[in-house]
Amino acid sequence: MPSRRNNISLSDIEIREFLDSSKTLIIVSNGPDGYPHPMPMWFYVDDAGCLYCTTFGKSQKVINLQRDPKASLLVESGLEYSELKGVVIHARTDVIEDLDIAIDTLVKINSRGRNIDAAQRQALTEAVAKTAAKRAVLKFHPERYISWDHAKLGGRY
Repeated sequence: MPSRRNNISLSDIEIREFLDSSKTLIIVSNGPDGYPHPMPMWFYVDDAGCLYCTTFGKSQKVINLQRDPKASLLVESGLEYSELKGVVIHARTDVIEDLDIAIDTLVKINSRGRNIDAAQRQALTEAVAKTAAKRAVLKFHPERYISWDHAKLGGRY
């Protein structure tokens, strides 16, 4: 039976829409013991398609990605087999230790999907600034996408 991979792959537009509508990203870095190190993180995507999240600067993720900047990222959804949808992204990572960028990233992540006014944005900025100094920003530069949407199979497997 021929592969139906092309039938279930997402287009570039569908990938972007799916990422924009998703909140949690699983980051898989290469751990110190040779095992993959998967961790869930909230994220946002910039206009160029780079993905951003923040984590504590001394976390295992940061140590792993400083040693080896390659990461696999997973965003997925679906409760039934016929609903499974996802994107794996192979990416290179920049670890950024900059207070202003950390605050901006935290604000963007925490305001995703919400229309907030200037006063709400200021309050959010002040709230995230309390922990931002301890955080590093992970910026992922996508190199390859692997995607699937089982709903495109129309119930035929």
